[in-house]
Amino acid sequence: MADQKKEGFLTYAYLLLYIALSSGQIFFNKWVLSSKEINFPYPLGLTLLHMVFSSVLCFMLTKILKVMKIEEGMTPEIYATSVVPIGAMFAMTLWLGNTAYLYISVAFAQMLKAIMPVAVFVLGVAAGLEVMSCKMLLIMSVISFGVLVASYGEININWIGVVYQMGGVVGEALRLIFMEIFVKRKGLKLNPISVMYYVSPCSAICLFLPWIFLEKSKMDEHGPWNFPPVLLILNCLCTFALNLSVFLVITHTSALTIRVAGVVKDWVVVLLSAVLFADTKLTMINLFGYAIAIAGVAAYNNFKLKKEASRDTSDASEHESSEMQESQPLTSR
Repeated sequence: MADQKKEGFLTYAYLLLYIALSSGQIFFNKWVLSSKEINFPYPLGLTLLHMVFSSVLCFMLTKILKVMKIEEGMTPEIYATSVVPIGAMFAMTLWLGNTAYLYISVAFAQMLKAIMPVAVFVLGVAAGLEVMSCKMLLIMSVISFGVLVASYGEININWIGVVYQMGGVVGEALRLIFMEIFVKRKGLKLNPISVMYYVSPCSAICLFLPWIFLEKSKMDEHGPWNFPPVLLILNCLCTFALNLSVFLVITHTSALTIRVAGVVKDWVVVLLSAVLFADTKLTMINLFGYAIAIAGVAAYNNFKLKKEASRDTSDASEHESSEMQESQPLTSR
């Protein structure tokens, strides 16, 4: 009984940690990029810093201190065909998503992110990973309608920010599709620490090239690079801690739990941003549209989880059937 209570307490603690770190990191990035006190309006530079910091820290924890273990099985062929596309899309997602914070509010950016299942499903259908059905078409329509209503209710809409945010959504959808195609089909299963170890350096390289051409000259014009190092390092640490919290939540809970926690986090971000940032002006139309979109997202999550559960059950039954056939003696007539 005591062990069950302890396990339940740890589960809720990990969930709260994930929600707090995920929400806090969004607010932290917005503050670093938009605050006049810090004066660091360089989303490419900030994202590049995150990836370099993550690469160095992962290397130290796994290869020098050896407090974490990297799963084996990675080959040059898998890295070139799997990690590089995933790393490139991850870099694109973070870059464009952080850039959107310069133009639109955190709340509105979060509302636009609700369109993610639609992007994943459409690209999945195009790649042959998903099958179009009336039920999925209805769910996608509900999500799209909710996002449109939320956008209609936005007072200070900036279409440049919308384009950046939607570009980030497409990047994340492509990253998930690539993980489905390249990783799952190759049978390589990596925990989040291993993913960070392999993906972070690749993403850093993908971000470094555009940073040289797009932001380095602007940072040089700003004068000596005297940006507050303590705040930037703390921001990088929060990003790394967020990835670790995802690992803890996945380890101690189910897929359904982390998806529900993600929905709760989204609402926390939307409502708290109205209090924390002056550029956030929520309207009833905003909230009504977002509620519709989240209802569609919940239906999508439920549909996917049921599909995954039925697939696991089918695989298990096939495995048992094959074992029974193998155990039966061969007879000749």
